[in-house]
Amino acid sequence: MRKLSLVLSICFLALLVSSASAQQIYGEYIESRNADIYTGHCFAMSEVNLMGDQAIVGWHVSKGEWNGVKLDGLGVVGVAKASGTLGNPYENPFPAKAVLIVDEKATAAQREALKAFAQEMGGELLKNVIRTESAPITLDLEFTGEHPSGGKLQAGEIASVIARSLTDKDKICGHEQTYYPPLTPTTHTMPTAASLDQFKGEGLGVTWTLREKRSAFVGHFAK
Repeated sequence: MRKLSLVLSICFLALLVSSASAQQIYGEYIESRNADIYTGHCFAMSEVNLMGDQAIVGWHVSKGEWNGVKLDGLGVVGVAKASGTLGNPYENPFPAKAVLIVDEKATAAQREALKAFAQEMGGELLKNVIRTESAPITLDLEFTGEHPSGGKLQAGEIASVIARSLTDKDKICGHEQTYYPPLTPTTHTMPTAASLDQFKGEGLGVTWTLREKRSAFVGHFAK
């Protein structure tokens, strides 16, 4: 019995070590799109095929590496223009065109690693990168207790997201829910409202400035 207990303990310890080593990179995350993600069914359906084809996603690496390259303290942002409403389960919104913005503090090797990381996390959303920019990137989250409740992303003069907590004034129909999940893998996110969602760059054939949509997520990622 003691031998069995010892074997089980060793196996459990090995599992923990394996899990920790597999989680090689982690940090903060923010996203916004041009469709409400916290909404009621009727509002969501009214935006399908009319809205939701544009998105900004951003990561700040607290600690970790990608492809053997350390990325501590660096950020990367993806801006995408899809072919349809992102998250729509009934139609394929891809292909999408994307612009990547990598942290200007990154070395050449780190820029390549940041690009590879963002494309792995973004999947089809960031598969077709048609332009890569370099800019100062900051991402700061706000918290209410242990839950992220807001944040600000700034990627030079190219892309910006300012997210705030949802309030009772954001409940329009009374049946709101988190209608769409985040566009990329996350560990813990909360829906928020985007006081500002802005893209002023080149490459997508469109720029935008959106305000006060229930369209953002803030939280954390780990991979």
